[in-house]
Amino acid sequence: MGTKVNPRVFRLATVKGADAKWFARGLKFKQFLKDDVQVREFLVKKLKEASLDRVDIERTNQNLNLIIHSGKPGVIIGRAGAGVEDLKKKIKNTFYRGRRVNVSITVTEVTRPSLSSAIVAQQVAFDIEKRMPFRRTMKQAIERVMKGGALGVRIKIGGRLNGAEISRSETLSSGKIPLQTLRADIDFYRATAHTIYGAIGIKVWIYRGDIFEEKKKLELET
Repeated sequence: MGTKVNPRVFRLATVKGADAKWFARGLKFKQFLKDDVQVREFLVKKLKEASLDRVDIERTNQNLNLIIHSGKPGVIIGRAGAGVEDLKKKIKNTFYRGRRVNVSITVTEVTRPSLSSAIVAQQVAFDIEKRMPFRRTMKQAIERVMKGGALGVRIKIGGRLNGAEISRSETLSSGKIPLQTLRADIDFYRATAHTIYGAIGIKVWIYRGDIFEEKKKLELET
């Protein structure tokens, strides 16, 4: 039996960092963790058209800072920052009503969206929901990723493909994906396409090269 481990979690102690920066004890830890999960799920649904890569969360007892990494930051910011202000109000009213929490949002542009597994997976899901042929969608996504400078990419989808009676999974890949090499920068994401035949799961692995100690220090300093 093989044990499947999330590539990001597998590399947390080496080349990857945590996407939440805060400290809490006891019941506060439980509440903060629950809030993080709910806020991220809310933002993924709300910002579906903004090519959302990831959401980093920094917090203290009364301050919450959301750093949103997006391939289309203009969609989130809106005219004169109106989109960000609306998003702040919705988050505060939905999750922090009656609680003294100052919410701030920072929007950062993803410079190379074709190397983001989250953006690629969401695009594949969007195309499948529009009833495009899944193989063509996968091949086009792989071509975009490889042209963007990736060393390898793998896309796996599973479900009732093309409305088949029995669900199955198909995988396409290009280049190399060294999942057991801890210094390898593997970007991984899961997405779901909701079709009239049911849910279709999508997994994307993108190999962006190796990260050595000198390169990691340089990235942390900048």
